[in-house]
Amino acid sequence: MRPLLLFGVLYVIFTQVVRIGGDVELYPVALLLGIVCFTMFSEATGGAVTSLVDRESLIRKVEFPRLAVPLATVLTALFNVGLNLVAVIVFLLLAGGEIRLSWLELPLLVGALALFVGGLGMLLSALFVRYRDIKPIWEVTLQLLFYGSPIFYPIEVVIERSELAAKLLLLNPFAAILQQARHALIAPSHPSVAQVMGNPLLALAPTLIGVAVVALGYRVFKRRAPFIAEEL
Repeated sequence: MRPLLLFGVLYVIFTQVVRIGGDVELYPVALLLGIVCFTMFSEATGGAVTSLVDRESLIRKVEFPRLAVPLATVLTALFNVGLNLVAVIVFLLLAGGEIRLSWLELPLLVGALALFVGGLGMLLSALFVRYRDIKPIWEVTLQLLFYGSPIFYPIEVVIERSELAAKLLLLNPFAAILQQARHALIAPSHPSVAQVMGNPLLALAPTLIGVAVVALGYRVFKRRAPFIAEEL
């Protein structure tokens, strides 16, 4: 319900007041997709930050893989985004969108988003056990990511003003996954990551950054896991 309410507010503001996205095909659906993806991203990472501390009594008393705690938060968010994407598809078809073969990319993109979120969740939850300032810092970071990702403004608007700025925005793995999802799900008129980057090798940069984040998160969590119960 929350993504739909936020969608309603932003849609009115950016189509009737600011008038962004008027020339973008199926912009309302693109906006809804962006909100749904970011809601999953923020809920999963935000919940993962405090997941270990919130389950202190369980972690102290029961011996089980600590990695299951932050990943459970990610799985819950993954289930929710699956349901929300059904609503996006319904809106897309009602708005005149067409079923296309490129929809097969969507499960892969959702999986990539889940892996990226999982890496961040492992990293943030492990660090929060010792450094309690992580939570407010991450809350501010989420706000920056919301406005720094093409969620309510289409990437086409950024390209018109600065191609370099558009490329820098898509170095963010979340922004790259979202843009590719719009290209695959909504319409080919939404440029793919490769089209924005203009170079196949450069288009791999967000993937490599995402892989690095997952590897870092797993490494940090694995090193700190044996001491989590003691530090709590």
